[in-house]
Amino acid sequence: MVVMADVSKIHPRRESLELRERLVGGFSDGIVAPQGLIAHGRGEMFYYLLGERTVKEARVAARAAAATLVKATRPVISVNGNVAALCPRAVVELSKAVPARIEIGLFHRSDERLSAIQGALEREGASQVLGFLPDGKILGLEGARGLCARDGIFSADVVLVALEDGDRAEALTRMGKKVIAVDLNPLSRTARSATVTVVDEVTKALPLIAGCVEELKDDTAEVERALERYDRDENLSAVMRVMASNLGLLGQEPDAK
Repeated sequence: MVVMADVSKIHPRRESLELRERLVGGFSDGIVAPQGLIAHGRGEMFYYLLGERTVKEARVAARAAAATLVKATRPVISVNGNVAALCPRAVVELSKAVPARIEIGLFHRSDERLSAIQGALEREGASQVLGFLPDGKILGLEGARGLCARDGIFSADVVLVALEDGDRAEALTRMGKKVIAVDLNPLSRTARSATVTVVDEVTKALPLIAGCVEELKDDTAEVERALERYDRDENLSAVMRVMASNLGLLGQEPDAK
């Protein structure tokens, strides 16, 4: 394990190392599944291609995501182990800003993980976290990943999913829900099935969306403008052009490794 006190504050990988350590800590605490560590590495690769920054396309999408949440009547934020380990406070702050309910949704489900994630969220001020005793089902999904709360995801009109698997995002869309995704891979099924996709690192994206919610919640006209400015497919294509351009620039550097 990396001791962050031993890492220089100007180390170019410091932020990345901090996020990795949060996941390692989450794994030790029973919040993160082993598979979640692999998934993080995959997402980190796309973040490199973005230049490790929040691009303007993500800001446009975050504003559309906020507008969608503001207009919702029953919004829910779905939380998995990686999100709970990386940014539980941001989840709680966004839920209070909207306001939206929080529900735990796990692919690798166990009572121990559910309790650990619920505890992590409650320590940041969450109340009435749903998902421990599911009494509903996401249509079209088999096994534990289809379980949900009837008062939460099942009856939601808008569901925010971060670091989600494509099958679940697609199933929620088929149920007629508006899905907001936070996903660093613009080619993923999650990104391409969601109503709004924010291509950004999750610890940056959730506070960004929360800030936009605060700006928009009392401005109906600006809410509509935020939605009119956003086109998912165009936005994802623009993000891919940013990635391709960054990759081309790296390819021109003789010492790039």
